[in-house]
Amino acid sequence: MRTRREFLKTAAGAGFVLAIDLKAFCAAEAKADFSPNAYIEIHPDNNIRLWVTRTEMGQGVRTTLPMMLADELEVEWSQIQLEQAATVPRFQGIRLRTSGSGSTVGTYNSLRKAGATARVMLIGAAADKWGVEPATCRAQAGSVVHLPSGRKATYGQLADAASKRPVPENPPLKDPKEFRYIGKPMKRTDGHAILTGTATYGLDTRVPGMLYAVVKRCPYLKGSVISFDRSKAMAVRGVRHVIPIESGLATGVAVVADQTWSAMKGAEALEVNWNPGPNCNFDSDQFLGEMEEALGESGYYVRGDGDAAQAAASEGRKLEAVYEFPFQAHAPLEVMNCVADVRADSCEIWVPTQAPTTAQEYTAKQLGIPVEAVTVNVTLTGGGFGRRLFVDYVPEAVEISKAIGKPVQVVWTRSDDMRFGFFQPPSIVRIAGGFDHAGKPLFWSQRSVGCDLSMFGPLDAKALADPRHYFNDGSPWGSFDNPYNFPNLQADFVRRNSPVPTGPWRAVEYPGQVFARESFIDEMAHAAGRDPLELRLELLQPGDVLKLGDAKVDRGRLIGALRLVAEKSNWHQAPVTMPDRLWGHGVACNIYSDDCFMAQVAEVSVGKSAGDIRVHRIVCALDCGRVINPLGLEGQTESGVTWGLTATLRGRIDFRNGTAVQENYVDYEVIRMHEAPVIETHILPSELSPGGFGETAVPPVAPAVANAIFAATGKRVRRLPITSKKLRA
Repeated sequence: MRTRREFLKTAAGAGFVLAIDLKAFCAAEAKADFSPNAYIEIHPDNNIRLWVTRTEMGQGVRTTLPMMLADELEVEWSQIQLEQAATVPRFQGIRLRTSGSGSTVGTYNSLRKAGATARVMLIGAAADKWGVEPATCRAQAGSVVHLPSGRKATYGQLADAASKRPVPENPPLKDPKEFRYIGKPMKRTDGHAILTGTATYGLDTRVPGMLYAVVKRCPYLKGSVISFDRSKAMAVRGVRHVIPIESGLATGVAVVADQTWSAMKGAEALEVNWNPGPNCNFDSDQFLGEMEEALGESGYYVRGDGDAAQAAASEGRKLEAVYEFPFQAHAPLEVMNCVADVRADSCEIWVPTQAPTTAQEYTAKQLGIPVEAVTVNVTLTGGGFGRRLFVDYVPEAVEISKAIGKPVQVVWTRSDDMRFGFFQPPSIVRIAGGFDHAGKPLFWSQRSVGCDLSMFGPLDAKALADPRHYFNDGSPWGSFDNPYNFPNLQADFVRRNSPVPTGPWRAVEYPGQVFARESFIDEMAHAAGRDPLELRLELLQPGDVLKLGDAKVDRGRLIGALRLVAEKSNWHQAPVTMPDRLWGHGVACNIYSDDCFMAQVAEVSVGKSAGDIRVHRIVCALDCGRVINPLGLEGQTESGVTWGLTATLRGRIDFRNGTAVQENYVDYEVIRMHEAPVIETHILPSELSPGGFGETAVPPVAPAVANAIFAATGKRVRRLPITSKKLRA
């Protein structure tokens, strides 16, 4: 049976590669000029198309994935035309889901093989044409050259002949020394279109005859509609329909109009009588308090090395702390939206989603039609962060389109997007640790209280009855795979669910756990009078690889990242002095899902009188295997750090009377450009396979900043977000 850790690394995680029957595909695509696999199509006019099988949501996959294909195919960058993969037969058996930092990990081998397959077949076609040995020919810039004679033919000229050749099972891949694109900085293919506003996102989608819908949603968690009066909404100019809907996370009444603005005004005017349901008194502060009380309960086994309980009872220095990570929203810039066109026996959808296949399957079930009768077209996406792994907004559009008999675009308001999606669940973590009489770290005991991700459905009775369920699942991330080599280490997990819908948020379980773990390591270091970075290095010795179920903790690679960040941040340099501000630096590190290693140093100052917090610089050192696009990696680092800073200094969603309080960027504040620190990215060179990186930079941010604030002020803030008010208190 697959663990949830494995599931999140595949279905919602690091990705996997499904085998492609290349021969079968050639037969199915007989009309194509030369299409040896699902990713490539070459026409006689030398038009070369490459298909992208992941969603572009700001992370740059429409650049990195073609780089891998083009390098093995041997074409000029200017020759390539990109197409976005849809849920059509061409891509049957190929993963289209985008999640868990898995785009590069999940495609590296298959895309290289796809490019090499086409290259070998084109060389073979040229060799046959000239009556020479394939070994005397070489692919160069979209052509095949016969090296002894200098004869040359473009891929387009060879397309027809190549399409008739057998497909090689295991084509030889390039020596990495010959890479033209992989490992080189590459500007984004769609950067100009995005900057100039010509790129087409989900909200920009238009189809003939389309109407627009806005849903007035029940404000209470799992509440419902009792009745409604459509008269005032229908009186708004442009409103065509007012219909109740039952799909999605928050049911309500849809107002359908000729324009989005009319639909919004109609929804405002609509009068609805709500049934508040069973959760109308839910309060997140009370729930967090209940979670903290649950620290006194025994939990599910997560990890057990040595005997932490016996070590804690021995003589020596001990300390203990409790950390809190609150509910968080995804808050992507582009709100949820979907266009659906339901016909008699088919449906076509245009949507910014991370999970097009899931949307296809849900829609087919909803309409009672075959899966192949549903086509999902993936648009550019204005931020995903895990929110768009759930497709609740797709069935809304499908239900409305079916009801009115026309294509419709459902548009969420900003308030909808903040209050009615799913959220990052909170966590409460208590850690105790201690030293022996010689000052050597002796034990670590960690108890985490948290929620299951409701997006994946409830746990069955068998799983709940297994005291080692979370260990088998490799969860919680950051506690289960704690990299530090304590002789006695214990971790357990107390399950506490709420009525709030929860699901993957950028870095999933790591942020709350790593905030607690890396903050407490810092507390141990200061209690022992040790340098926090040096203590981490000591606790990672002997730099071995620890195996925990399906997880591997490579301490040696994390040591390399820590040493590099110490060098690049001038860690051992004397502190900065400022007349009106206190300055400090803090360190944190983490291993993301086995294959990506990150260490960060944050430089922070705090006003002596106002207590205002400024993050001046965050230095990042990382090892994530072979880097496909260093420029893209820098962008992902900057994105992840900024995301992490929002959660550290601002982010928090509160629930009062069964509904989310925050509604917009005014009350759920994000880090703005003028507040962003200098972010440095330093990459450890590696010949290993690429690791996933979209989420790696997030978890160390909060503890690095918190540790820097302590270094500056001597004050520990253990509950996020860290604010000036908390520091003054």
